[in-house]
Amino acid sequence: MRPADDGSDGFGVWDGAVNGWRASGLSTEVEANRMASELEVQYDTHGPRPADAVRRIDPPQAVQRVERSAGQLDVWIRHNGVWLGRFITDDGAVTWIPGSHLRPL
Repeated sequence: MRPADDGSDGFGVWDGAVNGWRASGLSTEVEANRMASELEVQYDTHGPRPADAVRRIDPPQAVQRVERSAGQLDVWIRHNGVWLGRFITDDGAVTWIPGSHLRPL
């Protein structure tokens, strides 16, 4: 996620693997981070993420981080042998959290 380079006040998602913008004209940083996290679900460092390394949760499950903050979990990805959950706060901020740091609410 980066500030847009088109002179606007918006944001975009730059993909270093293809050396180009994946999205631009996004109005908020939260929206851009969400778009970038979708790319994290689809791709790892070596290309498309294997299907057995992604587990979508529908509907998203309410969870709590070890630090006591609450949010939603909507997808798991396996990265370097560790399952990471996409943790979304009430204001839409996205963070990847190791599964051992999450618990059902």
